[in-house]
Amino acid sequence: MGREFIDLFDGWASSYDQTVSGEDVEYKEVFAHYDVILNAVVDYTKGPNVIEFGVGTGNLTKKLINRGHSVMGIEPSSEMLKIAQIKVPDVKVHDGDFIDFPKPQVPVQSIVSSYAFHHLTDEEKDMAIGKYSSILEKGGRIVFADTVFETKASKRRAIETAIASHYNNLADDLSVEYYSDIPTLQAICKKYNFEVLFEQKNKYVWVMVAEKK
Repeated sequence: MGREFIDLFDGWASSYDQTVSGEDVEYKEVFAHYDVILNAVVDYTKGPNVIEFGVGTGNLTKKLINRGHSVMGIEPSSEMLKIAQIKVPDVKVHDGDFIDFPKPQVPVQSIVSSYAFHHLTDEEKDMAIGKYSSILEKGGRIVFADTVFETKASKRRAIETAIASHYNNLADDLSVEYYSDIPTLQAICKKYNFEVLFEQKNKYVWVMVAEKK
């Protein structure tokens, strides 16, 4: 369920905002246009009630709140959460992950996330989207921004490029975590009656918008 990466999240929490601002050269292209990417997620989000998975340090959460949405946050990392609570003190953030989380007490129009869905295997992604299908009504949306590859071959090329550039941390990340390809995600969304589109935002990151039919 992605919980195996909690120690990584806790250790990254204090420097996460520096990483997304481009200070880490290995991840500069991954986080290129970071603010634009978060704004795109917000632009595609229907409200007023939103579940956000992987709140992290609260960057997307703050934008959603500023746009007038009511956010139910889900975050497994206590260290990330400490930072988020400073940025968005009025948002209730629950301990949980993409699959195990408290039942929402109000109708939900959108389920959103940024830079986090890759912590789930493809089988877990299938399980998660199936669960979201039971939460969202017709017209409800899943809006996720994350590193995604057009094909399995393009993922292999990205790993090879990272190795050739001596970006060992990035190469390990791309190899160890569960970055999906677009055809796999399209098939999962179709299985649960979602119409899906993908919009590329930088070399690595795409925004996935899946609307329930």
